[in-house]
Amino acid sequence: MIGDLLDRGMDFAVAPGYSVLGYRVRERSWDPIASRRLAGRRILVTGASSGIGEALCHSLHAAGAEVHMLARDAQRGEAARRRVLEAGGDGEVALWLCDVSDLEAIHRFAAAFSERMEALDGIVHNAGVLTAERERSAQGHELTFATHVLGPLLLTSLLQPALRRGNEADVVFVSSGGMYTARAELDDLELERRSFDGPRFYAHAKRLQVMLAGELARRQRGSGVSYSSLHPGWVDTPGLEASLPGFHRALRPFLRDTAQGADTALWLLAGGAAHARPGAFWHDRRPRPTHRLPWTHAGASAGRRLYAELASIAGIDAVPRMTLAPGAAR
Repeated sequence: MIGDLLDRGMDFAVAPGYSVLGYRVRERSWDPIASRRLAGRRILVTGASSGIGEALCHSLHAAGAEVHMLARDAQRGEAARRRVLEAGGDGEVALWLCDVSDLEAIHRFAAAFSERMEALDGIVHNAGVLTAERERSAQGHELTFATHVLGPLLLTSLLQPALRRGNEADVVFVSSGGMYTARAELDDLELERRSFDGPRFYAHAKRLQVMLAGELARRQRGSGVSYSSLHPGWVDTPGLEASLPGFHRALRPFLRDTAQGADTALWLLAGGAAHARPGAFWHDRRPRPTHRLPWTHAGASAGRRLYAELASIAGIDAVPRMTLAPGAAR
């Protein structure tokens, strides 16, 4: 079994741990993912038309889960759904259309989904974007922030009743190791006071995701729903190639494939580990520190403040479904 010192050393050194090399070393000590907990579970995956999202849907379907693929584009989404079905597996594979940066579209989707689905066993917030210029969502929010943080929180809020009726439901945010370089700008969540920098805005949004998962875990303690975040390592996806072509070209031999990138999400959904470690940040099936640089800490109350700001922006106070679980401190 891989030793803790070797594992932590690879993680601290970044390149060995985030690359396919780190994955191959670590997987030698892993047990196969048991499909019995996945069979029949109803899982919603956003950003499901390619990359890590599609790979996760393949694995879930192969394990017997009922897969709900959320995509923005109907043609790409349907093509991905057919690929998942053709690869083989049991259970339904459904395609839903929604732009997770669009708050009105999320309301429409959640209403339609809730009408059809009484219970939900998991959401994997995987949809992502890294733009070259500052772009805006339908409601005028900075697109990276809206896609990675604001939309996922609203979606989780609206589907909270279905999650609570699920069987030990899991909400997983697919973050990034890039978040280690970012400090949460709580006075400027959309970074409007800064000149646009795609990778920097992306890292900031990923930092907010990790904080949000931790705060939701605190607020929802005892609800039966787990909240966690993870980073998948460096993965060869169409999004990476399009957004960071230089990085992709330089490191392509060392990038993980999409199934490897999806492994920790699948493992969390299958094993219940997230329920034992509320709000944890995972990488390669182990909890990892949420900070590596002292200046990235935003303070003990940062999670509460972040949630309050996001809830106000998304109008969640008008949809009272993310209330504190019994016994959770404010």
